[in-house]
Amino acid sequence: MGQKASIRDVAAAAGVSVTTVSHVLNNKSGTRVSPDTRERVESAARQLGYAANGLARGLRLQRSHTLGLLSDVIATTPHAGRIILGAQETASARGWVLMLLTTGGDPEVERREIQALHQHRVDGVLYATMYHQVVSVPEELRPMPVVLLDASSPDPAVPSVVPDEPGGGRVATGELLAHGHRRIGFVTNVDDIPATRGRLAGYREALDAAGVPFRPELVRADVSDSHGGYRAARELLDRPERPTALFCFNDRMAMGAWRAAAELGLSIPGDLSVIGFDNQELIAEGLHPGLTTVALPHYEMGAWAVETMVEVLDQPKGGRRRPARQVVMPCPLVRRDSVAPPR
Repeated sequence: MGQKASIRDVAAAAGVSVTTVSHVLNNKSGTRVSPDTRERVESAARQLGYAANGLARGLRLQRSHTLGLLSDVIATTPHAGRIILGAQETASARGWVLMLLTTGGDPEVERREIQALHQHRVDGVLYATMYHQVVSVPEELRPMPVVLLDASSPDPAVPSVVPDEPGGGRVATGELLAHGHRRIGFVTNVDDIPATRGRLAGYREALDAAGVPFRPELVRADVSDSHGGYRAARELLDRPERPTALFCFNDRMAMGAWRAAAELGLSIPGDLSVIGFDNQELIAEGLHPGLTTVALPHYEMGAWAVETMVEVLDQPKGGRRRPARQVVMPCPLVRRDSVAPPR
């Protein structure tokens, strides 16, 4: 009475070996444990109140079982919070702790935060950016494993995950085409970043696949906020032969398109169909009618980054390393009520 349950107690209660208990409770990959056995072990551990000695395990494996998530400003952007949630929940389920640090895009702060990661002896770092970017991994991070999150690198040895920007552009434009629209305007971002280039490429590819000629005069670029969206949408909607639908670079620009349509007395979706990108729920669900948009796979990217990091760390030292993966994740359509056939 009063003594803490040991791993041997759990093994005896579940009727399995100590090794099997270790594999189950440490979520060790590459082992074959049946679902029934896993349930018996987990049930026995719960009933006995067994808690693994993380410090002892860390000393034995020379690991802290801590991952760092180092970002520029992602932690302060509400629409990207699901990246953190996906990483956090996946790390917790695998028995890891996630340490979150934000640099604010300041190189000096980044150097200090990297030093803090080294001091805390994290086992690996998820290097995340607020929006899809091409980055160079800081030299100070090179001694430890790194996975890029919402970013890619010219170095093929670094695993990375990014959204499928061209695929999202094809999905959005294809939805408008499927409703019968042929005069589709594109309200896009003025910044030369992968998302801008990719979504424009997807827009053009969808038009080409449907046999609809690309018309440069139906593309307008501005700052990627509601004000820029308003200005670009007004330019398109003031044309003598206005578009019957708009594909907007993001939901904020779509919000500006709403204002432009209202000023011109156009109803959505009766007179004008609109599709956004990002699925920022505060905007997409707050507009009336609700905004049909393309979702960025934030949660899935965060989860993938942690799973990949754990796989990297589980590779035997000195063994043949698996090639790094550069993953492009699909961006699904989220239908609401802002799209209808043209009049």
